[in-house]
Amino acid sequence: MDIRLLGRVDYLPTYEAMQAFTAERTPDTPNELWLCEHPPVFTQGLAGQASHLLTPGDISVVQTNRGGQVTFHGPGQVMAYPLVNLQRAGYYVKEYVFKLEESVIRTLAYFGVTGHRVAGAPGIYVRLDDPFSHAALVGPAPAGDPFQGLGKISALGIKVSRHCTYHGAALNVAMDLQPFERINPCGYAGLKTVDLFTIGVETTWDEVARVLAHQLTTRL
Repeated sequence: MDIRLLGRVDYLPTYEAMQAFTAERTPDTPNELWLCEHPPVFTQGLAGQASHLLTPGDISVVQTNRGGQVTFHGPGQVMAYPLVNLQRAGYYVKEYVFKLEESVIRTLAYFGVTGHRVAGAPGIYVRLDDPFSHAALVGPAPAGDPFQGLGKISALGIKVSRHCTYHGAALNVAMDLQPFERINPCGYAGLKTVDLFTIGVETTWDEVARVLAHQLTTRL
């Protein structure tokens, strides 16, 4: 897998470049992993409901063809875009999503943080009271609030075209989290969003990108 470090790039041309790469690739085109961060932008998924976009204000909104609802991207967040031919890799979309989530979980573990999956809610979450606890989430989710005591640290949204993936995962490192309060993150009202800095991990964007890239290339 070829790794491309794009730096800080605008969202829309990056999205268009992913579409073009996927449309033009052949069965022999090497898979790529794009790593970048974006200036502030809200992105809306195919099933996105306008009601989840509360007060965007001066931050632009881009309609996309990925799955999921609205989310926010901004400086201090690692964006990982794997461009993978699933047919050639030999696994299906469900397993691909599992590999994405597992890569984020292993990246968090590198920094001593335990990431959790929540059934039916793609992405990775941490315990707000003790993000370094290794205890598993047990028992059914609380009625009416499957995210009680949890904060979202990583969002996932993908698109598969002709068996090839684009879009990907966002992992929050040290960013301005206020814009998440202007939306219902990923369609969930009141869902708290966190980053590594706010839960007590001091690291850099570059280090997190390096670890995440290693985890993704190992698994994909």
